[in-house]
Amino acid sequence: MRYLSTRGTVVGAEPLAFSEILLGGLADDGGLMMPERYPQVSAVQLETWRGLSYVELAERIISLFVDDIPAGDLRALIAKSYTRALFGNGRSDAVAADITPLTTLAPNLYLLELSNGPTLAFKDVAMQLLGNLFEYALAKEGALLNILGATSGDTGSAAEYAMRGKRGIRVFMLSPEGKMSPFQTAQMFSLQDPNIFNIAVRGVFDQCQDMVKAVSNDLEFKARYRIGTVNSINWARLVAQVVYYFKGYLAVTKKPGDEVSFSVPSGNFGNVCAGHVARMMGLPIRHLVVATNENDVLDEFFRTGVYRPRRSAETYATSSPSMDISRASNFERFVFDVVSRDASTVASLWKQIDAGGSFSLKDTPHWANVAKFGFQSGSSTHADRIMTIRGVHEAYGVLIDPHTADGVKVALELREPDVPMICLETALPAKFEASIQEAVARPAPRPRAYEKIEALPQRFSLMDPVVDDIKRFITEHAEVKTASAIA
Repeated sequence: MRYLSTRGTVVGAEPLAFSEILLGGLADDGGLMMPERYPQVSAVQLETWRGLSYVELAERIISLFVDDIPAGDLRALIAKSYTRALFGNGRSDAVAADITPLTTLAPNLYLLELSNGPTLAFKDVAMQLLGNLFEYALAKEGALLNILGATSGDTGSAAEYAMRGKRGIRVFMLSPEGKMSPFQTAQMFSLQDPNIFNIAVRGVFDQCQDMVKAVSNDLEFKARYRIGTVNSINWARLVAQVVYYFKGYLAVTKKPGDEVSFSVPSGNFGNVCAGHVARMMGLPIRHLVVATNENDVLDEFFRTGVYRPRRSAETYATSSPSMDISRASNFERFVFDVVSRDASTVASLWKQIDAGGSFSLKDTPHWANVAKFGFQSGSSTHADRIMTIRGVHEAYGVLIDPHTADGVKVALELREPDVPMICLETALPAKFEASIQEAVARPAPRPRAYEKIEALPQRFSLMDPVVDDIKRFITEHAEVKTASAIA
């Protein structure tokens, strides 16, 4: 399996192996890495996967994309990433071993639990594997890595908990000052590990993300300080998320060819892009439902064909803060497929986006492909979230967080009676205490380890959204030792 950029490659450059793209983020031309082809899973092969454990299923799927790591090593890395200890979260052994258990809310309406990892968010599913892959690759090379990332809530903590104490790795995580929930903020800022650096940026998430991209596009700086990324622009992270789409499908279907739909709370388009990859591999997905909050850039595209990122001043601060994003990085991967993998078209479209503009596919031959890929969309408001949290709790005795509520609200509007609808959970409700209190008049239960996390001492730096400032910070704190220093 080889990988190429959504915007084409440098003249004469060959597509790269998985290990060659693992530690990076953006391609040198500013694009995102994609496989040359999607491996295909036949209906017969899919049936042989019924009854596999999560680790076994992950091994089958991930190995289709990773063929340059010895099979035994890859198997060990996957097994190390998905354990009862990491994903137990106080559950029974049986549920903990399932990693992503399924909850039935009503006939043909399900909740896929993705938030039983160490930071109580779905990002753990990918980050735990990514941390182990990074450490493995760096040890092989005798190298060091400085990770630069941006988070609107859960990516940062999941990355930091996956990378803390990892040999040869330092993490620089940008987050918008005051825009995350107190719980999310405390999860990150309370970490005292010497290889973790939290930077609160005076701005919104999109400005944090722009800073990461700007550093990644400075090829000389990126090479000198060995800058890698854990954001969903990293292909390995997206591949890890593909697994739970197969897991959810196999959990609710009975025979070959049965279709399911997934409703996915969406901000940066990474989670639902993993569903698109699963569908392109042959998983019988009827619809992928993109659920947004008031920052409805993605919903607007699927309704009108216009992709119109908002300016920072136009990005709302909402009660589902991890989705307060107006420029969805992973959307470029989807558009690459929509335009039949014409890299020059993608480069032209994103030239308009990078200049602060927009584009429309509505009156182009490409628009028919959007429907062919099975996407639907919808949005919700704060009032919708509170009503959905309260309604799900009253009807089914289940508490959900505000982001999951966005997904459930849109799922209820668009689901078909005879097609199972699986709503992807994004985080435990304990992370968003104010909304839960408003919805059900009591706080959400917390795992014991997090009972007083907001009271812990916090360590972070404050910064304006200035690219030179983050470069200076990295220069002062980065790992720049020679390879022999960790041999």
